[in-house]
Amino acid sequence: MFYIVAIILIIFDQLTKYLAVKFLLGRSPIPIIKNYLQLNYVENFGAAFGILQNKQLFFIVITILVLVGIIFYMKKYTNLSKPMKIALTILFSGALGNLIDRLRLGYVIDFIDIKFGKLYDFPVFNIADCLVVISTIIIAYLVLYDKYEINTEE
Repeated sequence: MFYIVAIILIIFDQLTKYLAVKFLLGRSPIPIIKNYLQLNYVENFGAAFGILQNKQLFFIVITILVLVGIIFYMKKYTNLSKPMKIALTILFSGALGNLIDRLRLGYVIDFIDIKFGKLYDFPVFNIADCLVVISTIIIAYLVLYDKYEINTEE
């Protein structure tokens, strides 16, 4: 089941990026909620928040290590709770979605642009970024509250 979830999430991420290229590339941003949310095509040659621009090889190596680490961890620790397996699958999917862009294009396609009025213009991001952030929050919660393994002691 986790393979199916990963495949669906990766396809969804890549499909939204394809649509961003098709409908946003070379065009003005499309407002969804005026002054707060718009669709805006951006080619990101760095990491989150645009840091470490043009360090593609670094990101590729780190992402591959993370992906291999997730696979190894899930194979080695078979007593992981279902929420932890799902969170790791979501993390894997998000990381692989952005890796596909880096390998295929040399950059990551971002298109979700959030602003907090005139207070703050959040960096543009994509579905894979959402998957990575959401899964990281879930994993942190599970680890902090010791809910990442199935309790076999009873």
